[in-house]
Amino acid sequence: QVQLVESGGGLVQPGGSLRLSCAASGSIFSIYAMGWYRQAPGKQRDLVATITSGGSTNYADSVKGRFSISRDSAKNTVYLQMNSLKAEDTAVYYCNARLGNSLGPLLWGQGTQVTVSS
Repeated sequence: QVQLVESGGGLVQPGGSLRLSCAASGSIFSIYAMGWYRQAPGKQRDLVATITSGGSTNYADSVKGRFSISRDSAKNTVYLQMNSLKAEDTAVYYCNARLGNSLGPLLWGQGTQVTVSS
């Protein structure tokens, strides 16, 4: 059974930085893509960034130039480096992974709170 385990969330001041990690564990043949989504209170869950097994990345307009997604394929781990954080970045951040190929099962982490104080 595959699990996604997140770490790195917490409280940070505006302008500060935070790094989130998400490790996939279990019997994994391959991971097609991994990504981060976020959901603020009263809002829908939105894309933050994704990265494929080939290294192709995609970012929400609101985080371009500030956030960077990366992966360590050998460790089945994805990272989200968040710089120049704003109060508007406050949300629950969810890691996800699509297994196998573009039509494979989609797995979600439990979510981790990121709070940017003002």
